[in-house]
Amino acid sequence: MIKKDAGIFPKIFETLRTVFGFRNFRPNQESIVTNILDGHDVFAVMPTGGGKSLCYQLPAKMMRGTAVVISPLISLMKDQVDSARVNGIAAAYMNSSMDSGEVAEVYRRLRSGDLSLLYIAPERFVMPHFLETLKTVPISLFAIDEAHCISEWGHDFRPDYLGLSIIPGMFPGVPIAAFTATATEKVQDDIVRRIGLRNPHLVRASFNRANLFYEVRKKEKVGPQLLEFLNRRKGESGIIYRTTRDSVMETAALLSSYGINALPYHAGLTAEERQRNQEAFNRDEAQVITATIAFGMGIDKSNVRFVVHADLPKNIEGYYQETGRAGRDGEPAHCLLLFSRGDIPRMRYFIDRITDERERSIAVEKLNQIVGFAAHNVCRRKHLLGFFGEQYPDENCGACDICTGSVEKVDVTLDAQILMSAMSRTQQRFGAGHVVDIVTGADTKRIRDLKHDAIKTYGAGKHRDKKYWRYLVDELLAQEIIIEEGDRYPVLKLTEKGSSVLFGSENVTALKREEKRDKKTIAGAVEEGRYDADLFEILRVLRKRFAVEFQVPPYIIFSDKTLHDMSRRYPVNLQEMRLITGVGEEKLQRYGKDFAEEIRRYLKENPEIVPQENVSERLVQQKKKKGETVEETYELYKKGLSIENIAGLRKLAVSTIAAHLEKLMQEGRDIDINRLVETEKRRKIEKAFRAGVQWNLGSVVELFGGEVSYEEVRLVRANLLRQGDA
Repeated sequence: MIKKDAGIFPKIFETLRTVFGFRNFRPNQESIVTNILDGHDVFAVMPTGGGKSLCYQLPAKMMRGTAVVISPLISLMKDQVDSARVNGIAAAYMNSSMDSGEVAEVYRRLRSGDLSLLYIAPERFVMPHFLETLKTVPISLFAIDEAHCISEWGHDFRPDYLGLSIIPGMFPGVPIAAFTATATEKVQDDIVRRIGLRNPHLVRASFNRANLFYEVRKKEKVGPQLLEFLNRRKGESGIIYRTTRDSVMETAALLSSYGINALPYHAGLTAEERQRNQEAFNRDEAQVITATIAFGMGIDKSNVRFVVHADLPKNIEGYYQETGRAGRDGEPAHCLLLFSRGDIPRMRYFIDRITDERERSIAVEKLNQIVGFAAHNVCRRKHLLGFFGEQYPDENCGACDICTGSVEKVDVTLDAQILMSAMSRTQQRFGAGHVVDIVTGADTKRIRDLKHDAIKTYGAGKHRDKKYWRYLVDELLAQEIIIEEGDRYPVLKLTEKGSSVLFGSENVTALKREEKRDKKTIAGAVEEGRYDADLFEILRVLRKRFAVEFQVPPYIIFSDKTLHDMSRRYPVNLQEMRLITGVGEEKLQRYGKDFAEEIRRYLKENPEIVPQENVSERLVQQKKKKGETVEETYELYKKGLSIENIAGLRKLAVSTIAAHLEKLMQEGRDIDINRLVETEKRRKIEKAFRAGVQWNLGSVVELFGGEVSYEEVRLVRANLLRQGDA
């Protein structure tokens, strides 16, 4: 275990750059890493794609001994180990898919101190032989992934996780870091208690995945809807979730018949078939996986560009985690839910078969929550984050169907009264389909037999089609003006609010939306960051060649985000390639020369593309607006302006400008620290760092009791690291 050491903590940033190829931590990563290195337990709720693995892989690289990572995702372990090895980290896994000889070899490496990372399943951890072996070797830390599995309130409770509670007592000096992507505060408290974490450093990151676009469409004809969606996403990888095995197979067959390379995944396939199909998807040999929810926890593919739920998910936690498989590389991705109230009775059928009354009650509550998410015409992001106790600050998120549609409120009181009158005149004993048939004047045997063609509201809604009336039913249900009662055959009933509307005491408005379907709006409402698409395709081919050669998924070689960065900045040698995000020293030596050579060839064949001199400043010819770049901060700094003046001119926070200047220092630009921080303050901060204070910013700011600002400490630290004075 590493304790506070002025010579060690600066190496965090060196390791971040040289091993992982990053110059900055993502939010919360730095505090998690420094707490682990200082021997503290950590509990972190971080969204999928938030960089959890780096939080334990980086300390594992720096600390003495083996970091044991406990994860239920056996199918993921190989990819995680391959990814670590590509970055130069000695890693292995041990699970039930291995033969006795392979397991023995991992034991040998563990005992010889040859492993920095070891991935195991919870079932393996509690085996007596394994535990006895762990007691004989140096252990740097325990990382528990998918920690929600230990809580009965979590969406994927696994009894095997309960055995992890022995860790604190058996390994009292070893830090434990528990991670999950989905946990309400109730689940969080349960996890901390059940594992027995010791005064843990708690991190509850934002659940907001800003790069994901959320959309809900009314489910009508699933096949044509999926084909229409996929036709605008040719060449992009994605997952389509279905509820049943039959629907998975039918969807895969339909897509394949239209030339879309789609493969099925469900528990009814053999283990070999599932493994083969998953690997084909991971290696970009199949564009689409159609799957039950059995698929998802076993995938770490970073370039999934869309996730479609063609049926209603079981609960919001599951929906959030499944949509979280998209855009793990931070690039824009699309999450589509096809919603029909016809899915609800099917879900209730399975819930009603649950014998435990408490468990059944929890399942019903969770179903109602996901129905509310799909049915309410409010910002999807605001609704989703609200479930996890997080308040989204803006009225318009700019990245969901509600916020990007042309929305206006229309008065639907008269039509609502027609609908509810039909319900009332039939004693509120019928479901939505029959009530809609009444108001549209349908000539059905059931209506004739029941003499419902004789009631006053029969045919009163002929001026609109059935699609509109079904939409209005959904809208009234969402506003709790009417409710559905019953399980397999639910009937519509008036609420107290509905009675007020029916008898004219209250009006009803609904959102009228003209949905925008062009790819630019839907797939990329999030700012995409422009890049040279032709070069990107060329680099993808090269990446695939290396992936086949080394028998790993392409995203392990380089993520889409890294290729996008190359396609913006055109690095043509190893020095320039080193500045690309995601290119650490190991990958630089393995692949850098070939990628730089491919880019040089591309520039030679396209002489009209003239990159700027310094790769850190290069952009594709279609640049971002000047005010959105770090470069404008640099230009204003060179004119002699202070941080405060730059912030005022650019209408940005002082902290944002300080972050820009830190980035510029990291890139080797000419930034004079004495212009930014008073000499006396700078010396005091430098002394604090050198005296052994942790190199996370908050510790230094706290040490001086408000005498120095967060921005001043950030800039002094960046200057020390630039000078190699760490």
